[in-house]
Amino acid sequence: MDSRRVAEIVTELGETAAQHVIGLALEQLAAALTTVDEALQAGDMGQAVAQAERMSRLAWQIGLLSLAGVAMDLGSTAERGDMAALAAIRARLLRVGNRSLTAIWDRTALG
Repeated sequence: MDSRRVAEIVTELGETAAQHVIGLALEQLAAALTTVDEALQAGDMGQAVAQAERMSRLAWQIGLLSLAGVAMDLGSTAERGDMAALAAIRARLLRVGNRSLTAIWDRTALG
């Protein structure tokens, strides 16, 4: 988590608005994480790629750089059709996603 990015958001928006914006982003990230996983289970690579790209943009905007990177890796691997690598990256995305969402939730006292 990029603490500077979170601090920038708070400075730009004020604490209350920042908590609201970050809270909405976290909800969207959690939904995208679920949708990516469901799309992969269903073999829908197009949906998985689209949601991974969405997740990457959202994560980057609120300072979850590791999550953004793993989501980009998943999208590019799904596009290539490398199923062995995709399984490993999917597991990593779920781990990093859950850890990142919890970290920023705790950091911003949204929970």
